[in-house]
Amino acid sequence: MNDVVKEWIHKAEGDYTTALREYRARRSPNYDAVCFHAQQSIEKYLKGFLQTKSVIFPKTHSLPVLLEQCLKFQPMWETLRDDLKDLTRYAVQFRYPGESADKNEAMMAMRIMKRCRLEIRESLLFGDKLYSKSNVLK
Repeated sequence: MNDVVKEWIHKAEGDYTTALREYRARRSPNYDAVCFHAQQSIEKYLKGFLQTKSVIFPKTHSLPVLLEQCLKFQPMWETLRDDLKDLTRYAVQFRYPGESADKNEAMMAMRIMKRCRLEIRESLLFGDKLYSKSNVLK
């Protein structure tokens, strides 16, 4: 695995960890941040996967756009399409005044993130301890 892919995965894991921490917060959980970081985690995982295939991808937050490029290599990811559409809206929806995420939306974002993360990580070849298959369910 090259260094750029490792960096994408490292950043994806950072967003994953942040989403988990905010969702589990006992005091003042930030559900907007949960949704945003869930989307960001999967966006970065998809970009990391595409990097392993040497695919040039657009600068986009649209998970379905990235999915289209991934399907050439992982056609079974078609089952993720509806979830990725739902998660995509969290890239910007709650970042500005006017709308806020609630606990139910945060819970949905977490479920989608975990499911998609598992699928993507199982498809990547992890060459070091930090990204080994034994850490997939963390």
